[in-house]
Amino acid sequence: MAMGEFTAAPMAREAAPRGEIEDRRSIGAALFRAVPYVLLGAVSIFMLFPFVWMVSTALRPAGHQSELTLIPQPYLAFENFARAWTYPHTLFNQYAINSLVIAVVSTVLAVALNSLAGFAFAKYKFPGRTVLFYLVLATLMVPFQITMIPTYVTVAKLGLINNYWGVILPGTASAFGIFLVRQFMQSIPDELLDAARIDGCSEFGIFARIIVPLSGTVLAVLAILTFLYRWNDYLLPLLVLNRQQMFTLPIGITNFIGEYQAEWSLVMAASLISIVPTVALFVFFQRYFVSGIAMTGMKG
Repeated sequence: MAMGEFTAAPMAREAAPRGEIEDRRSIGAALFRAVPYVLLGAVSIFMLFPFVWMVSTALRPAGHQSELTLIPQPYLAFENFARAWTYPHTLFNQYAINSLVIAVVSTVLAVALNSLAGFAFAKYKFPGRTVLFYLVLATLMVPFQITMIPTYVTVAKLGLINNYWGVILPGTASAFGIFLVRQFMQSIPDELLDAARIDGCSEFGIFARIIVPLSGTVLAVLAILTFLYRWNDYLLPLLVLNRQQMFTLPIGITNFIGEYQAEWSLVMAASLISIVPTVALFVFFQRYFVSGIAMTGMKG
């Protein structure tokens, strides 16, 4: 009995430190797992702060626009949104219509042209295909500021100044869109196309009946990105459109910035109104956007 007590005591003394070590390890592992969440939370706050400041500025009453507070004082001026839409000497209804027409038509044409080009680069072998594709990709390194003068001269010679088509046609076929579609379509098995050809399907029929249905996710991604870009585009409409009736929303918002003062509350309120369609579009097509980005580039 004495011998059992003598051997049990050291075992009890060893068990206690071992349990403490395991507890410390579990706490350390939990802290290590928490580090990414803390970093992501900090980055999220850093990225959301400009938007929060934008909302705060949009709700500041007249005469309090210069206050550096997140909570507007003395009250929340929700009437700024109505004031922005009905501001004198502005045509915000027409601006919204212009932006919607340009964005929708540009998106439809971009999806059609880029999908056809991407299909050709992905599924057809022709002399110079690789070189031509790399030349297309090389245009991604050329900023619009370099090509805007030739673009303006071309649009002017075509008589498209103050015309929707003067904003829609430039950039409809983009290197990024072709690359995005081509990378996705390379993952579609060639056997499906060969089987359709054996059945007598035409090349355009293969594209319309097989390629397009299987490429719905990447085409949705391309449509979302194109719509967002065209809706928010400022420089090209500023070059092509010089009549107020043809202005888009990004240009119309600058009407609140005068020579000597700026109605920043109205600028932010109008900006918040202008982002509603883009946010709604992304929320509605979010699952297509995520799946399309994830599947693009799986092959090739």
